[in-house]
Amino acid sequence: MDKNKLQTQAEQRLIADYYENLTKSFDQRITEEGRERIHKAFEFANSAHAGVKRKSGEPYIVHPIAVAMIVSQEIGLGATSIISAILHDVVEDTDYTTEDIKNLFGEKVAKVVDGLTKLSDEITSQHDSKQATNFRKMLMTLSDDIRVILVKLADRLHNMRTLDSMPTPKQLKIAAETLYIFAPMAHRLGLYSIKTELEDLSLKYKQPETYNQIVFRLRNQQERREYLVNEFVQPIQNQLQNEGIDFTVSGRLKSIFSIWNKMQTKGISFDEIYDLLAIRIVFKPKTNISEKRQCFDILSLITDIYKPKPDRIRDWITIPKANGYEALHVTVMGPQGKWVEVQIRTERMDVIAERGFAAHYKYKGVHSIESELDKWLEKIRETLRNPESDALEFLDEFKMNLYTSEIVIFTPKGDMIPLPKGATIIDLAYEIHTDLGNHCIGAKINHKLVPVSYVLQSGDQVEILTSKTQAPDLEWLKFMSTAKAKTKVKQAFKLDKKRHLEKGQEIIEEKLKQYKIKPSADTLKKLAAHYNLSNKDQLYAHVGMGFIQIDDLESILKTRRENKLAKYWKISFGKNKNNQGRELELMLPKTQINKKNTFLLKEDPDERNYTLAKCCQPIPGDDVLGYMTSNNHVIIHKTKCPEANKLMSQHGDRIITAEWTNFKKRSYLTRIKVSGFDRIGIVNEVTNIISKQSNINMRTVMFDTHDGIFEGDLYIYIHNLGDLNKLIARLMKIKGIDTIERIENIEN
Repeated sequence: MDKNKLQTQAEQRLIADYYENLTKSFDQRITEEGRERIHKAFEFANSAHAGVKRKSGEPYIVHPIAVAMIVSQEIGLGATSIISAILHDVVEDTDYTTEDIKNLFGEKVAKVVDGLTKLSDEITSQHDSKQATNFRKMLMTLSDDIRVILVKLADRLHNMRTLDSMPTPKQLKIAAETLYIFAPMAHRLGLYSIKTELEDLSLKYKQPETYNQIVFRLRNQQERREYLVNEFVQPIQNQLQNEGIDFTVSGRLKSIFSIWNKMQTKGISFDEIYDLLAIRIVFKPKTNISEKRQCFDILSLITDIYKPKPDRIRDWITIPKANGYEALHVTVMGPQGKWVEVQIRTERMDVIAERGFAAHYKYKGVHSIESELDKWLEKIRETLRNPESDALEFLDEFKMNLYTSEIVIFTPKGDMIPLPKGATIIDLAYEIHTDLGNHCIGAKINHKLVPVSYVLQSGDQVEILTSKTQAPDLEWLKFMSTAKAKTKVKQAFKLDKKRHLEKGQEIIEEKLKQYKIKPSADTLKKLAAHYNLSNKDQLYAHVGMGFIQIDDLESILKTRRENKLAKYWKISFGKNKNNQGRELELMLPKTQINKKNTFLLKEDPDERNYTLAKCCQPIPGDDVLGYMTSNNHVIIHKTKCPEANKLMSQHGDRIITAEWTNFKKRSYLTRIKVSGFDRIGIVNEVTNIISKQSNINMRTVMFDTHDGIFEGDLYIYIHNLGDLNKLIARLMKIKGIDTIERIENIEN
């Protein structure tokens, strides 16, 4: 039977419309020969996917065409990338192989498609996260072609745009993975508009109520904003026209995710965000005058009209961002007493700002030595060449490399070296050369001696000091910041793996012997899990190399007999860097949990088969999700918890939806911070409302006053979120109280 007959006439019309829109997005980039190859790829993929539907009910081929549309129109790539996008799911979902793709469409397309093809369950390590393994494989192709990542970002963007048809656990997993890896990746590659949309869509599915509230507030203020823009822009336009500058002016609203993120990090309300709006001036530069000078001339014209905020002038032209972004930013006091950010760019800068390096990246192997992107890709390749790191370790290292909050360091000769914020002397040493890092003993900054642990500040001029007798030190790992430096130090201690394994096994068995515990597979598995390692060999190696000191064995392996028939292990993860606040109870016998159904959280201790995560301290009423361990135990996290976000990105298949039942008996330790203007009796009023009027027990109460301002740190026992909100509402009525904030992290 002809596969195309499996498609109805309506479906064929829909597919034809999608493909026609794709062809309309082509410009002079796509030659006639390229268009023919693209059409051949479309016919091939349409036949291969015939009869297959998406969750939304649409023919499957609609998805690859939509991805190709993003690749063509929103990223601006050529024929090879468009063909790869159309074919990106053929090898994974049909009987065709990468070899077939190579024979039909050439080696380049085959390599990109292979990089985009996910691994099957059979060849995915049981210890590593499937997503992390897939991502690592995909990044391997960076050695040959960055188009793999660009097409993957387009694929992820279309999946996020059509996430409505997915079940909630799948939505949470995909949204978290997007926020954890793909949005930072888009930012790192300079794809600002794609990064913004990925972040906004992730928030929409992770925290729908918060997302909708911000959207509502923005719509409410739209008319007022438009008036402000017109009033603000008019005098600037007049001045630029008088100067004979060819320009366009537009307003850019801060993204929903950026607004939410600022509210979280700064602890402020929606109304306190002063840079909701930015005005963008894009101009056509005059020839024979430097772009930088012309940008500063426009800045001067603007600051003649409006007074600038001195600490809010950002020069990204002299030193562009790591992703290539160039612009001049200034925040000025506009009409109605509102701060307004103005962004000044040339047309060239604007193209790079929207499409990043994808707009002009050279694919034919002609790499510019000065390209920041090439330097970054080389760092990724270095990480990939390290055979010792497992997929999860790699994902963490890669994530670290995505952070673009950078500082600039100067060498004694005046060369600039960009480093992530928080980098130390030893990070800088390894950034310059491995030998320099291995023998580093300190540095001189402004003729002053500083240790290897010194945290660098942007603008420091640093002279690295070395000694032939110095060697890499495991203590360095505690304060190192960059993945490259950490990898180099670890490699120095991995020269004799077998010896380390034997030494580690000997140390662990000796420790277990002291507590009369047999080194069984189950015991070793629990120890490895505690330190976030995949298997016993990794555990032995880390102990043998001295990365892990097993001094807290007693607290890790606690056994307790409930009766003659049952006992359970309780493993409590300490607050180390990778496992901060994660708690896990492994129980026997196992409880069967249906991942498709919502997991109900019950108050009855006899029916409890879950643990509340220490990292975010959820209380009944919070929006939560469950992380199911390998032993069918569930750990409950808040949906907005960073640790939960990481778990969803790395172990999305173990995430389940969870809901509270009615909680009224038990109380949960909660921390709130209160601040305001000090006056006699205010502390007494606060404690009176908590203990007497609200009948809430307090564990710890600390108040501090200075210069007429008071701050209170209170640890209280709350039944549920409703009770907490009522308490906060009562406290806010006290004269002098200014802010009340719930603190997620409770330090016991």
